[in-house]
Amino acid sequence: METRADIVKGFYAKYKEEERLDSDRQGQMEYITTMHYIHEYLKPGNTIAEIGAGTGRISIALAKEGYDVTAVEYSDDNYEKLEANIADVENIRAYQGDAINLSMLDNDSFDVVLLFGPMYHLYDCEEQAAALREASRITKPGGTVLIAFLSVHAIMYTNYVCNRGGEFVDGFKHNFDERFEVKHFPEQLFTGFDIAEFETLVDASPLQREKTVACDGMLELAKLTPMFGLEGNENFEKFVAYHLATCERRELLGLSSHLLCICHV
Repeated sequence: METRADIVKGFYAKYKEEERLDSDRQGQMEYITTMHYIHEYLKPGNTIAEIGAGTGRISIALAKEGYDVTAVEYSDDNYEKLEANIADVENIRAYQGDAINLSMLDNDSFDVVLLFGPMYHLYDCEEQAAALREASRITKPGGTVLIAFLSVHAIMYTNYVCNRGGEFVDGFKHNFDERFEVKHFPEQLFTGFDIAEFETLVDASPLQREKTVACDGMLELAKLTPMFGLEGNENFEKFVAYHLATCERRELLGLSSHLLCICHV
């Protein structure tokens, strides 16, 4: 059986992560929402750690704003690109590491910690809990942790109702047991959570949960339709305003592919 390292690093060796947040309206909406909430909690002079920094899209943007940023990335290929991308950027340093063991980072070191990506690929409940503990450990008392995760229901809609990833019966077997309880295992590659399930996981950690936010709404589902209507700037700008005004509403969370759980230490 392939290990988590084999599966995750093998995927990102082929996937162009550097294009994900810019290539279409879904990625752009995720980036806009994520940066909106990061800035809601940032204060001048804050230190930031991004765990799961990819090729540096968010970390570099924050460093260019003048914040002191530490970026940690797990996959070999993304880390190589990250190092190259930060070569001429001030206020940023990079480490290759795993979210479940951030031993290179000291206790109580950062005002804001971004756990962006690791929870997509942690399938074991003990490893999920370890990543949350490590994020809490490196955050200063009173600091903020923003955690990105995926909705299992959005995965079902976009991949299996639309038959993009296979038939619905197969998607159900991959993501649920017969009691409709969510399953997590490496062969999924990307693992999704029920909203209440994820919040329960966070509540069992040292973190104090504040709220959960939808990052991209139903755009991953909508962009698959031939009548997708947000290509014009005016329409997209209005959608951005609408989304930011409604993205904390509980009834809309499960439709969003990407979500943020915002917590404090």
